[in-house]
Amino acid sequence: MFKKKVIIAMSGGIDSSFSAWLLKKQNYQVEGLFMKNWEEDDTNNICNIEKDLYDAEIICKKLKIPLHKINFSSEYWDYVFKKFLSEYKKGNTPNPDILCNKIIKFKYFMNFAINNLGADFISTGHYVRCKKIKDKFFLLKGIDSIKDQSYFLYTIKEKQLKKILFPIGGLKKTEVRYFAKKLKFINANKKDSTGICFIGEKNFPKFLNKYISSPSGDIVNINGKIIGKHRGLIHYTIGQRKGIGLGGSIFYENKPWYVYKKDIKKNILVTLQGRENLYLYSIGLIVKEINWINYIPKNIKKKCTIKTRYRQKDVKCKIIFLNNNRIKVYLYTPISSITKGQSAVFYYGKICLGGGIIEKEIPLIN
Repeated sequence: MFKKKVIIAMSGGIDSSFSAWLLKKQNYQVEGLFMKNWEEDDTNNICNIEKDLYDAEIICKKLKIPLHKINFSSEYWDYVFKKFLSEYKKGNTPNPDILCNKIIKFKYFMNFAINNLGADFISTGHYVRCKKIKDKFFLLKGIDSIKDQSYFLYTIKEKQLKKILFPIGGLKKTEVRYFAKKLKFINANKKDSTGICFIGEKNFPKFLNKYISSPSGDIVNINGKIIGKHRGLIHYTIGQRKGIGLGGSIFYENKPWYVYKKDIKKNILVTLQGRENLYLYSIGLIVKEINWINYIPKNIKKKCTIKTRYRQKDVKCKIIFLNNNRIKVYLYTPISSITKGQSAVFYYGKICLGGGIIEKEIPLIN
């Protein structure tokens, strides 16, 4: 019997490794494809490409499947990293992993797998599910609410979903690790990757300074009084507490300081005290560059929820369609520290509807 061919993105981690094993058990013809998306300049980098490749090769050998290799570093630089730097210069806080999924994994990787390797499907180790309902394909949250990665995949289109398999979306991470140990995978105890893929666990401010010049300036409180010096606005994000440099400040109440705003034109960092400070909260937001995975449900205006950051609890919202592929969102429950440049993702129950980029927040208190 003719087997459908699946090209799976092998990262060297246990999620893609166990996904490959599952696909073989489901009687697919499985082949791995390892992507190099960043030209490392640090031999001590924790996110070491050579170690990841070694692990991927060992797993593929164990599973008796071929492993192809491809270098997308130039594409990543041109279409992900340059965009990342551009947004940071504007004072926004972009999420390059979302753009990487859109451009690298589900465009260049997918096209290469289908056009060059003859794939019927591609596969990744993401904790999401794909479900066919009445001839329509929907992206669903992963069963594991802690590991669910649908937030990072909202840029997918339905026509792509038809060609993607997510083998571990119906499992919990603890189960995946348990089975990986049972199968004696070399990477069964490997730590989950953290941080942005091209940085790993390196010093982020130091890394940014290599590419962006950001002069120091004043830190002020919400009333405009100078209370300190910042080391460059690119090193701060809205709602940030650690690393501001006001720790044991004698000013005002004995409460921690948080980043409230970044004034790019004046090069001023505006801060305030207290996690529950109402100035940090928003009752709505404007979202641009919207991508709807499928059609837009008729009752979406009244019955959907939103996440404005990864692992945030879903918040009920009401949406109003604007021009230029933008929407206004009103929140039933105020959200703290909504950040320009981050992604807002919409849900209808377990279904990921799509999302867009946060253009601005609508503050609870003006």
